[in-house]
Amino acid sequence: MASASPSQASLLLQKQLKDLCKKPVDGFSAGLVDESNLFEWSVTIIGPPETLYEGGFFNAIMSFPQNYPNSPPTVKFTSEVWHPNVYSDGKVCISILHPPGDDPNGYELASERWSPVHTVESIMLSIISMLSSPNDESPANVEAAKEWRDDRDEFKKKVSRCVRRSQEMT
Repeated sequence: MASASPSQASLLLQKQLKDLCKKPVDGFSAGLVDESNLFEWSVTIIGPPETLYEGGFFNAIMSFPQNYPNSPPTVKFTSEVWHPNVYSDGKVCISILHPPGDDPNGYELASERWSPVHTVESIMLSIISMLSSPNDESPANVEAAKEWRDDRDEFKKKVSRCVRRSQEMT
């Protein structure tokens, strides 16, 4: 696999940002944290309709490695998000953000993991999908996954609290 140079990564990120500005995608907005750094984006995900997260505005930081798109970015919510696939520190755990290749734990197929064809748009749409349908099989937040399975009312209360807080922050 050819290695991406920082200038290639910068050009690709610049193009993806420009495309999103020209043609915004429903469900999220994205921009740079600081105009001088293309490798750190500020994103806001709008809670998907007809989900527990509906009405929420969840902020996150997307950090890209210098060898993007050969390696995946990390996405970390700065808003509180109670979800089986979000670590307590806000880091998002979904297959497409895991390094390419075989899963050392054997949970994921290589085809489910990061691939250079993914874009900011495809990552964000995957996160929106994750909010809509949590994967409690290999959770990042075990407590949230346990509540999702065994105590849905308590899970809903915690998510509602996160949604309310996210609305107050906007």
